[in-house]
Amino acid sequence: MNHKTALILEGGAMRGLYSAGVLDVFMRNNISVDVIYGVSAGALFGLNYKSRQIGRAIRYNLKYAHEKNYMGLYSLITTGDVMNRDFCFNKLVYELDRLDFETYKNNPVEFYAVVTNLQTGKPEYIKIDDAEKDLEYFRASGSMPFVSKPVEVNGNLYLDGAISDAVPFKKALKEDYEKIIVVLTKPMGFNRKKKSLMPYKLFYGKFPNFVETGSNSYKKYNETMNLIEKYEKENKIVVLRPSKLIKMQRVEKDTNKLQAVYDLGVSDSMKKLYEIKEFLNIRAESF
Repeated sequence: MNHKTALILEGGAMRGLYSAGVLDVFMRNNISVDVIYGVSAGALFGLNYKSRQIGRAIRYNLKYAHEKNYMGLYSLITTGDVMNRDFCFNKLVYELDRLDFETYKNNPVEFYAVVTNLQTGKPEYIKIDDAEKDLEYFRASGSMPFVSKPVEVNGNLYLDGAISDAVPFKKALKEDYEKIIVVLTKPMGFNRKKKSLMPYKLFYGKFPNFVETGSNSYKKYNETMNLIEKYEKENKIVVLRPSKLIKMQRVEKDTNKLQAVYDLGVSDSMKKLYEIKEFLNIRAESF
């Protein structure tokens, strides 16, 4: 039996601030896990758990939401990437709101960023022990299709991990972790709709495996949600998901909405704090 506790963080662009709220509650209440699987925004915001930087994700997103060089149309037009590489993975992490690379490296929590390989169309689960050395994997995990250039790492081309495995619950089951906590960024009952093959063929015709994966990603997602709900009903896992829908754009600029989705993550996880601690067998004295 593997006695590790795994935490799975779904992506969802700026909806990922829900997970940031959850993780800040975890850190403030000494909720510890052994392994994290972060997908897309789940990886980009989730790394702050390993670097132990409470409040960092919401802080810089509120501060730079209207900065044209952060992310959005201006960055897409001028660089080909909706998420500006130089701003997000240079200025931000080194100067404006420095990522604590040293704490990340020394924290024993195992962190896996999920990426999608363009050639194979398959997910890859990249273990990142040194965030500074492997920042490009984080960038690849969060590089949304159609609005991002493929990220090349070690001769391989990657895009958003959510295309091939948006919520790697089956991966966690396969690894036989004793406890699994899943943080979703969409409310109960959300299902993805069937996607048209045409955009994928137009943009990624040279990568037929990726085209197939992308056009069928909705099936895998919906199957995974059904499986998660089954395990949740059987009290085998703990699931955190938004208790209400906050409508927002993938690249949201409204700071009120950003704060609201973060606050929802905080309040939802606080309401389930007792359940989470019981699930993880944390002693009552620490409640």
